[in-house]
Amino acid sequence: MDTPTALGEFLRTRRAQLRPEDVGLSPGVNRRRVPGLRREELAILAGVSVTYYTRLEQGQSANASDAVLDAVARALRLSPDEHAHLRNLARPGRAKRAPALRPERARAATRHLINAMTHVPAVVLGRSNDVLAWNPLGHALLAGHLAPNSPDHAAERPNLTRLLFLDPHTRELYTQWDEEARVALAALRLVVGRHPEDQRLAQLVGQLAIQSPTFAALWSRHPVRNCTVGTKSFHHPLVGAMELSFESMQFSDDSGHRTLMYSAEPGTASAAALELLADTVAAARTPSHPAVPAQ
Repeated sequence: MDTPTALGEFLRTRRAQLRPEDVGLSPGVNRRRVPGLRREELAILAGVSVTYYTRLEQGQSANASDAVLDAVARALRLSPDEHAHLRNLARPGRAKRAPALRPERARAATRHLINAMTHVPAVVLGRSNDVLAWNPLGHALLAGHLAPNSPDHAAERPNLTRLLFLDPHTRELYTQWDEEARVALAALRLVVGRHPEDQRLAQLVGQLAIQSPTFAALWSRHPVRNCTVGTKSFHHPLVGAMELSFESMQFSDDSGHRTLMYSAEPGTASAAALELLADTVAAARTPSHPAVPAQ
């Protein structure tokens, strides 16, 4: 992906979000042609020359020091996630050579682990949010309308971000779809900044930008946010409303894989609904035996 272009877009969107009075500057008497701070004002706040900041915004300062990037981050009032994203975008020379595309696989031990969690929906995700494996309850929660073995075939493998923006069943699953979409896209932006060489990520972003106007509009705002814990509101077609906590756990290797797990507060209606879904899954997986005639 074009990292210098992404850097310029990111800096411009963040400048546009700041008003002069927000940072102690006078708005002046002249009408502003664009919203937010001017480059000159941002450069003053960061303590760098206008020429240097302009080159940075144009992606022409690959050797920007940590001190300069930190100063720009402070001037723009970036969050910790946005600050880390700025560093990733400003150092395109650190990007790795694009590796050959090879099918990702979940480790056998990981599959055994999530399948042992019969009452916890669990999904193993690749770097670009491809579903590499899920346990029966994870499948039933997130994509019961898809084949259970679809993650086993690379060509048919579901992708949670693609489903979120392009699949009508998934859109109906989330009661707060707009917020879910914003968070998912912001997390994807962060991953793209870390791995600009990743072809799967580039293909995913390109497909969604073409096929989903909502994705394209949100992507142009360059949101950045890491979201590893929180809650999601579901309206499941089998068991109804559920408020579930989630936690995303990154693997300790360099694969970029992670496990996404869900739980409900004990004693709540959501816990009862999740238990009902688990019972439904277990019943569907239990082989039926013909009655043995009495002797």
